[in-house]
Amino acid sequence: MTASSPSPVPTRARQWVIFFAVTLAVVTYVDRACIWQAAGDIQRDLGFTKEDMGWIFAAFSLAYGIFEIPGGWMGDKFGPRKTLMRVVLMWSLFTAATGWAWNWISMAVCRFFFGAGEAGCFPNLTKVFSIWLPHSERVRAQGIMWLSARWGGAFTPLLVVWVLSFANWRVAFMLFGLLGIVWAVFFYRWFRDDPRSHPSVNAAELALLESATHNAVGHGDVPWRRFMSSGAIWLLWLQYFCINYAWYSYISWLPTYLRETSGLTLTEEWRAMLAGLPLFFGGLGSLFTGVVSARLASWLGSTAQTRRVLGCVGFAGAAAMLGISTQATSPLMAMVLVGMAAFANDLSMPGSWAACMDIGGRYAGSLSGSMNMVGQIGSALGPVAVAQVLKYSDNNWVLTFWMAAAVYAVGAVCWLFIDPVTPLDGKEPTKEAA
Repeated sequence: MTASSPSPVPTRARQWVIFFAVTLAVVTYVDRACIWQAAGDIQRDLGFTKEDMGWIFAAFSLAYGIFEIPGGWMGDKFGPRKTLMRVVLMWSLFTAATGWAWNWISMAVCRFFFGAGEAGCFPNLTKVFSIWLPHSERVRAQGIMWLSARWGGAFTPLLVVWVLSFANWRVAFMLFGLLGIVWAVFFYRWFRDDPRSHPSVNAAELALLESATHNAVGHGDVPWRRFMSSGAIWLLWLQYFCINYAWYSYISWLPTYLRETSGLTLTEEWRAMLAGLPLFFGGLGSLFTGVVSARLASWLGSTAQTRRVLGCVGFAGAAAMLGISTQATSPLMAMVLVGMAAFANDLSMPGSWAACMDIGGRYAGSLSGSMNMVGQIGSALGPVAVAQVLKYSDNNWVLTFWMAAAVYAVGAVCWLFIDPVTPLDGKEPTKEAA
């Protein structure tokens, strides 16, 4: 199939790419966050301790990290169309299989393979953006996508509470597993790895995407030595470790925190709403970055400086808000402050992934996969560290928040020195990038 006849007005087929990314981001976080809200029922039914749940949370993060690079590499080599269809079907199956678990080992195995499937999601969506979107639209698209991901997670607790009102947690996981299967069918039918082969794209829209054509598929020989010798990439990896360690160390335990520390008589619905506040505010942070990046870059005169400012402010703000939350006099006030920390947390998210597109170019899938892999090491360590601190400190939740704040502070220092725009191939970064 070839592109349609030339037209002076560009078609907007690329907007459907953003739509598919947004809906998949929602599915991803719904499938991921449902276990956080159902953790209490799972512990009661299967006799798990907090340490058991901590390791189950970590099983997902461990697999998610291990398979990030293979998932990104597959997108670079074989294309995101086939890769995304396969990984979405895989994680949807193991989302459903979570409801079939009968002991700790079976639960951990299901969450491990669930994480292995989800690992291919965001590196391949980043690859899709690098092929289908001009530079001027990429950060905004990342902001919208992460807004959707966070809000998917924010409203999942309420969704889980509603599902659990007429079904048990086993049935709930099977229902959530169906979402990804539906997405995979529609995506595979519509999407093409090369915009030039899509019937809905005209010549005018292809002209907008001309600078992205060199990012197409078939680049499986990843320059790992150049990755490893780049100081910017090492700092990019480290800051993403920090953001994931801090984020998952508190977000995965929030429902339990509210059950154990709330001095109020809260229904499950209210606890679910409070637990969703950080994800809700985090989504606003991603959207804010997507909206203001281009204007801020124009004001500062530098895309690199814009990303550094948002990264530093985001990490430092998150550290400050978590520290202040330890002085809150009520769980409600603590959740509002944690929500503000999450807003600051996500100020750096779109810039981190956009940096992978600009630095990595045709290897955007592999580079973003490697960044997310390092991040997931932090994701795996965070929940386990919280469980250990609670065990040996007589349930000292305050200490866990201070630990996350300290890690955020390290991430802020990283952004002072990151070059988030210069490509590995040495070409000058485009001035359109934001």
